[in-house]
Amino acid sequence: MTARLVLVTRPADDAGALQARLAAQGWHPVVAPLFTVAGTPIAMPDPIQAVLVTSGNAVAHLPATTLPVFAVGDTTAERARARGFRQVESAAGDAAALARLVALRLDPRAAPLLLATGAGQGHGLVADLRARGFQVVRRVCYRASPVRRFPEAATAAILSGQLHAALFLSAETARTFVRLLPRECNDALTHVAALAIGESTADALAPIAWLRISRASTPTLDGVLALI
Repeated sequence: MTARLVLVTRPADDAGALQARLAAQGWHPVVAPLFTVAGTPIAMPDPIQAVLVTSGNAVAHLPATTLPVFAVGDTTAERARARGFRQVESAAGDAAALARLVALRLDPRAAPLLLATGAGQGHGLVADLRARGFQVVRRVCYRASPVRRFPEAATAAILSGQLHAALFLSAETARTFVRLLPRECNDALTHVAALAIGESTADALAPIAWLRISRASTPTLDGVLALI
């Protein structure tokens, strides 16, 4: 029987749940991280009325708290609950959806919000919330660095001729893939679908001649998985 391979480009620590979901659907996930993640300890400011997280990596490096946690999407919210956070609500979307949810649930006249995020990330969300009258404290709790060499697992999957699709959940991941892709893999990707979480991610994949580039109807993991 021909293997039904799907390339997963998420960092290794963040790929487990996605692997399980793909396997449950009958796919064979090939994990080939294009970024490594290192945590950066942060202290919880005081006072704070709520914590915002935009990725599972932020959840993994967030200090324990009994404050409400607002997550950008369902997967991030599930990871927060698994870590023991009790009051967790999902925006089920992107950063703009998270800002709208916060504006609906919280009072901008109350204590500041804590945004726990990655290095170089979250600035747009901070600007959106401040425009809505919120005070926001942004803290970097992890740093993601691109790998230096294209993962051998990805090369093997592409050249096997059995790769059905490749999943891309950020524009930075897509750009790293394009930059590091070995030349010998180019022709094989004409038979592979690229599945992108959003427009900027899809645009970053355009230099490669894929079978097709599909963009999720919603910028969520569920939206990407619906494309398979």
